[in-house]
Formats: sequence, C-alpha cells, structure tokens
Amino acid sequence: MSDPSETQPELSKLKLGRKTVLVTGGAGFIGSHLIMLVAVRYPLWRIVNVDSLDYCSSLKNLKCLENTRTYTFIQGDICDRYFINHLFASENIDIVFHCAAQSHVENSFLYPSEFMHVNADGTNVLLQAAFEAGVEKFIYMSTDEVYGDSLDKEFDELSPKRPTNPYSTSKAAAENLVMSYWEKHKFPIIITRSSNVYGPRQYHEKVIPKFLLLLQQDQKCTIQGTGLQSRHFLYVEDITEALLMLMERGALGEIYNIGANFEIPIIQLARELVKVVKNASNDQLDDWLLFVEDRPVSDLRYPMVSDKMHRLGWKPKVSWKDGIRRTIKWYAENTSYWPVVTEKKQHRHLLTENHHLLHDAKTKDTFAQSAL
Repeated sequence: MSDPSETQPELSKLKLGRKTVLVTGGAGFIGSHLIMLVAVRYPLWRIVNVDSLDYCSSLKNLKCLENTRTYTFIQGDICDRYFINHLFASENIDIVFHCAAQSHVENSFLYPSEFMHVNADGTNVLLQAAFEAGVEKFIYMSTDEVYGDSLDKEFDELSPKRPTNPYSTSKAAAENLVMSYWEKHKFPIIITRSSNVYGPRQYHEKVIPKFLLLLQQDQKCTIQGTGLQSRHFLYVEDITEALLMLMERGALGEIYNIGANFEIPIIQLARELVKVVKNASNDQLDDWLLFVEDRPVSDLRYPMVSDKMHRLGWKPKVSWKDGIRRTIKWYAENTSYWPVVTEKKQHRHLLTENHHLLHDAKTKDTFAQSAL
C-alpha cells in the first residue's frame, strides 16, 4: 500500500460544487448518524438514503430530515441488481458510503448464508453499479473482526485477515471484492475497519443497549462465557467524523483502521452500567449479572493501531466517561424508542412499524415511490 501523504486528493478539489452522496443502510445506527453529520457539514449536498428497513433500522432515526429538499429516502435491497442499477442510472451519485450489512455475530452462526448474501453479494452488486456509473469515491465500512483476535499483538492494516465467525468472514469476503476493483480498475475505493461503535439510537441486540434494556426491565445482564473477553468502544460521533475525513482526505485504494483508545472487559462493562442505572453499591454489582452459554467462537480482543488515521488528523474526541453518560441518558429518556418484543416477534414487529413510518413520511421522490 502506498503512503497516504503521497496519494491523497486535494481537500479543496472534493469540496468544489455540490455532490450527491449515497448512504446504504442509512436508517440504521451508524448510517443515520452519518447522514445527520453530512447534512450539517454540507447543507447544499444531496443525500440519498437506501435502506431495506430491516428490524434494526428505523425511519425515526432521521425524522428531522424528512421534509428537507436535500434528503431522499428510498426503500430497497442492495442485493437487487435491477433496483441498484436503476438507482445509479437515475440519481447521479458522486460518493458512496456503504454501511448496509447484517452485523449481529450471534445471528451469523444461525444464518451464515444470509450474511454472506447480504454482506458479500450485496457489496458486489453495489460495486458493479457504482463502477459503471463512475462515482468519485466508494467508502466501504468493514470491521476489526476481520483480523481475528489477539492477546498482545496490535493489528495494523497490513496484518493478515483471520476471521473466526460467519459475520467477519462475510465482511472479509466483501473487502476482497472491494479491493479487487481498485487493483483491476483503479476504481476509487477506501476500506475502513473500526472498533465497536456505541451511542444513542443503537438497536438493543448490541451489548451496551442490550444491557441497558435488561436493567430498565429489572433483569440481569447476560454475560456470555466468562465475560473476560474485552472490546474497544468508539462513540458514534467519532466514527462519523472519521468517515467524513476519509471522504475528504483519504488515499484511494487504502485501508484505514478506525480504532478506539478505550478498552473494557464485558464483565466490567456490565458492572459499570449496573452501578449507574441501578445505583448499586460495589457489593451488589454481581447480583445483576447472569452468566450464560458462550457463542460457538468468542474472540477475546481486537487490538488495532490507527496511525494512518492519526496522520490524517483524526483521533477519538469523545471520552468513554462522556460517551457512556450520553448513551445512558438517551436510553433512559427513550425507553419506548425500540419496541420491547420477544426475539421471535421482533423482526415482524419492527418491519411493520417501519412500514407505517414510511407511509407517514410521504416521501416526495417519485423513484422512491416506484421502488416500494
């Protein structure tokens, strides 16, 4: 890989004129936060949000942009080649942020073929259409999990990929497809690998909102295995800032680690949340923990170095103390944001809610209407 300082485009060149930005999975957690930041940072740019409205997405995440002229929501599946080809043929897209993915590791063990279909096949469909349309930049969001785990050695972007579960395997496969377009066609791609992201509006299958939901219901935090596995946590504002910096300054054909500088064992994370939410004393913390069967493969940690991002001028700004305070506060004030339903019913319930929200939004875009 080349030195980013030699190949990065001029910042002023990218900012000239208005752009049309496509965000896939834009009704999801990270995608919706990214769209909000683009709307604030580039108020004259068009933003096209494509989302299938799966169970962990919600149009409520972007309700404040519903009636703005520069924002368009289009419901659709990235695996649908006809839909995606029509999208690029009609929307004049300049920049792509590919955030859409099946991302819950436990589900990937249950439905590995679905994860490969959405994460790899869907990425391939999107790449082909974006390449033929000649977009200026294609930014693909991957994960630190493609490295596998490590107890001591930190991963840099040249470390080998050793995924250990169907989710990370599908993301590694998608990375290979993305990189092949750079190597064969010099198609302007950038790949990101980030630590675990947390913050307001995240669906409660992820560990932090899951624990907060359980505690709100006076239930115990479920700890898989020993709970000694640890994770690096990055506040959502920090990753969206990183993505925009890569859009502006990132070197084409490069991979960038977007790593958090905070790491915590899952068992300690649960204890911290119990202490705040339940106002529990130290000797009461473990009373709110329930140890359950571990997943088939459980990586202990994903340590990364993010020197390439640091050289661009990015570092995490939101401390763990501030980020987790904001997150706890949001979930305490929005207890009904995500409906509390059983696992078997959650998909149908949330998809029905999204259908009603979509109908209420009355999007003005004619292509969006024809695609529903």
